[in-house]
Amino acid sequence: MAESALDRATQLLARLPGLGPRSAKRAILQLLKRRDSLMLPLAEALAAAAREIRTCETCGNLDVRNPCAICLDRARNSSALCVVTEVADLWALERAAAFRGRYHVLGGTLSALDGRGPEEIGLTALIARAEREPLSEVILALPGTLDGQITGHYIAERLASLSKEVDVTRLAQGIPLGGEITYLDDGTLTAAFRARRPAL
Repeated sequence: MAESALDRATQLLARLPGLGPRSAKRAILQLLKRRDSLMLPLAEALAAAAREIRTCETCGNLDVRNPCAICLDRARNSSALCVVTEVADLWALERAAAFRGRYHVLGGTLSALDGRGPEEIGLTALIARAEREPLSEVILALPGTLDGQITGHYIAERLASLSKEVDVTRLAQGIPLGGEITYLDDGTLTAAFRARRPAL
């Protein structure tokens, strides 16, 4: 019985990104060593998260409230909307305090190979939201991958056909802060040259 419970826990944990079966088994063994101080509180916290955390129907963020705290925050700029692929991207921007507007989480990018069209991700909701809300700018904070670029182009085209004018911008791409040219890949260098601007 204990062996099957261990196998089941290992199999489930191994489904998480960055964990394989061996890493998952090591994590389970560490949790079992600290059963009272770590494993049981973790199990309770995960059960509470599963019960209480909801997806915001407005933006797609995760929160205990719906709409989420960001959507309810009246101090935020309601005319600027930042489009991200995943909730983790939203959290990264919030951690950096780089943006004080509102968000829209797509839940993925367009991908013909993976069978993800506009209906499979939050594009229909985004276009409806852009038509409904008093937006002056939509910022595309999408990955620099081919799928990210295709998704951004699709969004820009759809927003251009709205009955009102909305500026569509995208995050700059290029040399990261603290990056050395020697170690950058060709795509990053090309993007940096295309996005160059006056030095003063």
